Amino acid sequence: MQFSIRTTNYQGNMMLNICDEDLVGRTLKKDDFVMNISKSYFGQRTIGRSEAEDLMRNCSILNMAGQKTIDMSINLKIGTRQGVKEIDGVPFLIVFKM
Repeated sequence: MQFSIRTTNYQGNMMLNICDEDLVGRTLKKDDFVMNISKSYFGQRTIGRSEAEDLMRNCSILNMAGQKTIDMSINLKIGTRQGVKEIDGVPFLIVFKM
């Protein structure tokens, strides 16, 4: 299982953009809304599950897309199903840790 990620420093906090690897490059549509899962936002590098779990545990802000990614965050008790939104069949979740 592979994940595509980009990490950045945002106002002194580590932000992790992470998605299922197979989503990079897809364009999603819902009504008039169009969203690109771009390499520039999610595609800094590809990692495995163990490293993805470590990054999820240690970052402050997470932007997540894809079923495998969302399931992993829920299993780690970082995200919840109640917060998940869907665009064109792809789940998304944003988490801010306090």
